[in-house]
Parts: sequence; structure tokens; C-alpha cells
Amino acid sequence: MTVLFYGSVFLLSLLFSAIYVYMWHKHFDASITMVFTLIPIACLGYLLLGISGTINEVIVAVKITYLGGCFLQFFMLFTILHLCGVELGRWSRILLFVLSCLLYASALTIGYLDLFYKNLSFELVGTTKILYKEYGWMHTFFYVVVCVIFGAELIVIGYSWLKKRQIPRTIIHLLIFPIIIVIFIFFGGKHVTNKVDLIPLGYVIAQFLYLLIAYRLNLYNVSDTVIDSMVRERSIGYVSFDFKYKYLGSNETARAIVPELSLLAVDQPLGYKPAERKLRHFIDGFSKNPDNALFVYVVKGEAGKEEEERFYNVNVSFLNDGVRRRGYLVTFTDDTQNRKYINLLDSYNENLKREVENKTQHIVEMHDNLIMSLAMMVESRDNSTGGHIKRTSEGVRILIDEIKKEGTLSLSEEFCKDVVKAAPMHDLGKIAVDDEVLRKPGRFNPEEYEKMKSHAAEGARVIHEILAHTEDESFKIIAENVAHYHHERWDGSGYPKGLAGEEIPIEARIMAIADVYDALVSKRVYKEAFDFAKADAIIMEGMGTQFDPSLKTVYEKARPRLEKYYAAL
Repeated sequence: MTVLFYGSVFLLSLLFSAIYVYMWHKHFDASITMVFTLIPIACLGYLLLGISGTINEVIVAVKITYLGGCFLQFFMLFTILHLCGVELGRWSRILLFVLSCLLYASALTIGYLDLFYKNLSFELVGTTKILYKEYGWMHTFFYVVVCVIFGAELIVIGYSWLKKRQIPRTIIHLLIFPIIIVIFIFFGGKHVTNKVDLIPLGYVIAQFLYLLIAYRLNLYNVSDTVIDSMVRERSIGYVSFDFKYKYLGSNETARAIVPELSLLAVDQPLGYKPAERKLRHFIDGFSKNPDNALFVYVVKGEAGKEEEERFYNVNVSFLNDGVRRRGYLVTFTDDTQNRKYINLLDSYNENLKREVENKTQHIVEMHDNLIMSLAMMVESRDNSTGGHIKRTSEGVRILIDEIKKEGTLSLSEEFCKDVVKAAPMHDLGKIAVDDEVLRKPGRFNPEEYEKMKSHAAEGARVIHEILAHTEDESFKIIAENVAHYHHERWDGSGYPKGLAGEEIPIEARIMAIADVYDALVSKRVYKEAFDFAKADAIIMEGMGTQFDPSLKTVYEKARPRLEKYYAAL
């Protein structure tokens, strides 16, 4: 009968723990998981106690049962504190855990020392095993600790019932019953029967009530429930980065929207592939102005397929760990249906739409002409660089043609066109440089050179303002980068940011070669024009220090066309 009772209780504890594993959610507190782990172990100890035949086997079984006695109350207290929203200091938690460890360590001395049990023996009366225990002083201390923990649990539950209106009443009701049952069986079970120990039964009843609590928990955690629902519906994609732009992770939806994320390893920084550049641009825009947190990301359908363009609203926010900011969170929400609806509303008058498109194209052309005129106006202030915009633009065009022929950089046609289109804007920042510096008929002194260097960052700012409302986000990014970084050097010794290697956007690396080549073969107020051989030697020497070495072959193939172009001027 004893073995049957303990065996049934043990199997029930395993069943309840298995149900908990099935119900388990990542937001469950570790303490409640430990409760479901320890109860089957403690029940196993009682089963072993029932089938033991020697005093040594009895001692081992008793030690296993005290895993529950010494640690279960500790983890039940922590579960109650967590569910009632009561914070306990770190050192208090550590102290309680160490205390439980000391109690169990003293229980392990059973059979060797008289700390916990002075004596332990048994006899069989029929099929019933009767234990005879003579307790030591540590067992008395164990009872005191258990009573204190029971009292603390009741106080916390009572306080939550009276003061914490946001703690669900159902949870509080379910929490108090396991305590009452365990207290009754712990202190009064021996008065009910002396044939079996009812403590494992109390554990299993408590385990069942904790299952009910676990079932209710997710319903009350609104934030987690909403997040899980949205993720399950695959309606929102999210990707996170630290403050150094290192990739931290993403969900499946985000990787479907931005396939390049699947190629990024965790802790790998964002590169400068088209999609990665856009992500970097979104984060840059947010970090410069946290109020500017909304962007648009467009996924174009594949050529020859019926897949349509999809539009996503992009929101950038800080990634928080508690109260600390740890990086950036980028979320994508599909806005395609809304845009379809808008398009349907607009489609009632195709003639008007075409007229608007024509007007828009005209405005774009006027916009481009205005920017070019502004660039020409800036150039007219600089008495040392006449024709520089036109020449460097042609130089960029020649280099881009060779890049497309070579095909090793895999740049899109749209990207190549945008780089050529952006080239005339690379020196727009000179509009902010004083005439006395810009028009100086000679070399700059250090102070003047610092003022001149400011034109790179200023150019990016000016372009950002000019193109702030453009729908061509890709061109805007490229134009800003060309102006901002065309004086950066491959070895990191350039300005304004001191970027090195592939940190420098590829469009700026291309612009740098065209810009320097023109400066070498053109006459300036402080030097005569170098011949092509000398200019070529300087460019080739700079490959790997000033210029991107991967563009060396491109430059070598473009050199005959560059020389032919400049010779004809």
C-alpha cells in the first residue's frame, strides 16, 4: 500500500511537470520552473523510501526528500514574490539561497553526524515501514526557517490583496491554497495517518494549483501577449542592432523583407550593400534626430514575375534593456494595402495622373537643374577649380562604365546612374567656406586648410536639406555620401570622419579617384598641371593607402579614356 501510494504520487508529479513543459513559455519566471523540477525529485525520494530495504537505502531516500524540504519553500517564496510584483534585493535572494544550501548540506550529514538527525532507524510492521527519528539541532533550525518562509509568503499575499490592485485576484486566490495545504500537511499530516507521509501528496496538490496559475499567466501579461500575437500573425518584422551597428538579431518576417539579413552573422556590423546601406541610413537619421523615426522601405517585384512592389513603414526606436538603452530596434509594417487603396482612389482620372506625372518630371528636371546651377555657382567662387565639376563628373562616368564592364562589384544600374548624377554635387559644401579662404591665390596655411576641410560635412548637410522631401531615397543617400566622404582615405587618415577601408561608401571611393585625378592633371593657382605619366604614378602609388585597392584594375582600364578626355580639353 505504501509503495502504491508513493508511486502514484510520483507518477502524478511527473505528469504535472510534463504538462508544464508543454505549457512552458519563455516569459515564465525561473522560480516556478524550479518548483516543477524539484517536486518530482522529492516525490521520487519518498518512492525510494517506500521500497528501501536497508538502513543505508533509507538514509539515501531521506536525503533526496529533503531536496524538496530545503529548496522548494525557497523557490515557492520567490514565485510568490514575482507574481505579486514584490521586489527582493539581490543580496537578500543570495542570502536565502545560501541558507537553503546550508540546510541541505546539514541534511546530507544524516548517517554521519548528529547535526540534522541524531539517530534514524526503521522497522516493518506488516507491509508498513515505520521510521524512528531523533532530530538534531539543525532540524529544529530547519523548522524555524520553514515557518519564517511560510509567514513571509502569507504576508506578501495579504499585502498584495490589500494594496496591489493590478495583481489578478484569481492568481492571489490560487497562490494561497498551496501554502495552506503544505502547512497543514507539513505540521498536521502525521496526525492523520502514520502509515505514509502525506507531504508528497501536498506537493502534488500544490503542483496542480501552480499549473492553473501558469495557465493564467500569459493572459495577464498584456505586453508579451500582444507581441506574441503580432509575431504569430507575421504582421511585423523587427531587427535589432547595438550602438556600433552590429547585428543582434531579427525575426523571420524581417528576413523575408530584407533577405540580406540572412547573410549577416550575429555581432557582424552592417556593411554597405544596398539594403544594409538603407538600414544604416534609417538608423543614422534617427540617431541625429530621434523625432525623425519614420521611414519608408520599398521592395520591388522581380522582373518577369507578377510580384508587385511592397511598401513598408519603417520605425526606428531605441532598444531598451530595462531602463538602459542598448542599441536600436527597427520595425517594418506592411503598408502596401493602404497604398493600393490610395492608388485606386487616384485612378479614376488617368489623364490627370499623366498630367501630374509630366508636371512632376518637369519639377524634377527643374530641381536637378537648380542643384547643378548651385554647384556651378559654388565653383565660380573658387578661382582654382574652374571646370572641375564637369571634368570630375565625366571622370566618374568613365570609372562607372569600367566598373559595369568588369562586373566584380555587382552594382545595380540604378546605383551607377545615381553615382554619376551625384558627382557634380560633391563640392557643394564649399558654399559655406569664406571667400578669403576659397579664393586664396596659393596654398592654405593649417588654419585655412581646416576651414576648407569643413566643406565635406557641410556639403552632406546642404544636400540633406535640399533633398529632404525627395521620394528618391537611394539617390539622396548616395549624394550625401559622395559629398561627405570623398576626402576619406583607405588607410583612415582622411577627413572628416577618419573612416577606413570598406567603412567608406563605395560611391565616395569612386569619387575620390576622379577628384584627385582631376586635381593632378589640371592647373591650379598653387601648381602647374602634371603630365599623365606623373599623375598615373601618384594614383597607382595611392592604391591601398589613399584609394580602394579593389578599384585599381578599374582605374587601369579607365586610364586610356581619361587621358583621351583630358587631352581633348
